[in-house]
Amino acid sequence: MYYKLYIDSVFVLQMTMNLYLLSLAGLILRCTATHRRRWLGAMTGAGMSCFILTLPFYTVGARLFLGALPVSMCMMCLTYRIHGVRRLLEASLAMAAAGFFLGGAMIWILNRLRPVLKGRGGFWITLAAGAFTCRILGALLKRLMRRERDCLRTVRFHVPSLGEEIRICALVDTGNHLTDPISGAPVSVISKRLAGSMASCLRPEKYHAVPYRSVGQPGGILPAYELPEISIEEAGRTIRREGVIVAVCDAGISPESDYQMLLHPGLLEN
Repeated sequence: MYYKLYIDSVFVLQMTMNLYLLSLAGLILRCTATHRRRWLGAMTGAGMSCFILTLPFYTVGARLFLGALPVSMCMMCLTYRIHGVRRLLEASLAMAAAGFFLGGAMIWILNRLRPVLKGRGGFWITLAAGAFTCRILGALLKRLMRRERDCLRTVRFHVPSLGEEIRICALVDTGNHLTDPISGAPVSVISKRLAGSMASCLRPEKYHAVPYRSVGQPGGILPAYELPEISIEEAGRTIRREGVIVAVCDAGISPESDYQMLLHPGLLEN
C-alpha cells in the first residue's frame, strides 16, 4: 500500500497553514513582522516540510514528527528574528499551541462539510476553513490581550536617595487578597529587582510581616514595607495613596513580564 502525494498541492497547503500559524503565534508572543518576512517564513517552512517527506523513514507521521521542531524554529527565526535556543523553544511551543487550536477547530468544521469535500473543491474549502478559523482565533486572542492591557496601570514611586521618581507598569491583580494582619490594609507585591532599585524607600522601621498562601505553597511570611506615598495613573486621572504596603516577592512576576508590580485592586477604590 502506498500514498500518492502531489507535491505542489502539499506545498501550497503547508505554506498557507504556516501563514495562519505564524500570525497566531505572533499574537501570542506579541511579536510583529512585515508581510514579506511572514511569507518568507511560511515558504521556507513549507519547503522544509516537503523535503522531510522525501526522507527515508518508515512512515509519513514519523517524518513530520521529527521535523516539526526544526521547521517551526526556523520559521520563527526568519519571521520574528527570534534567536537563542530557549526563546526559540518558547516560540515553537506558542506555534504548537496555535496549531492545536487551529487544527482542532478546522477538523470540527471540515467534519460537517464532509459531503462537500468529496468534490473537486475540497482543497479550496480546506484553505477557506483555515482562514475563517484563523480570523476567529485571532479575534479572541486580541480580545484577551486587550483585557490584560486594560488591567495595566502606571505607578510612580519617589526614591529619596535618587531624588527622582521611578515609573513602572503594574498589573491590577483581582486575585490578590493580601492584607496586613494588624491594620487590614491592602498589600501589593513588587519584584525583588524593583525592590533593589528603590531600597531607600524600604525602611526597616516600616517593616511588616504579611502571611500568605498560594497554589502549591502551604503558607509563609512575606517581607513587606510601608511606603510614604505612591501615584497611580488610571483612566486619565492620578490617584495618590499614602501609607501603601508593598511585599517583596517574585512569585507571579516573571523577569520578562511587562509589569513589575501586582497592584491590589483595593487601591483603586474611592
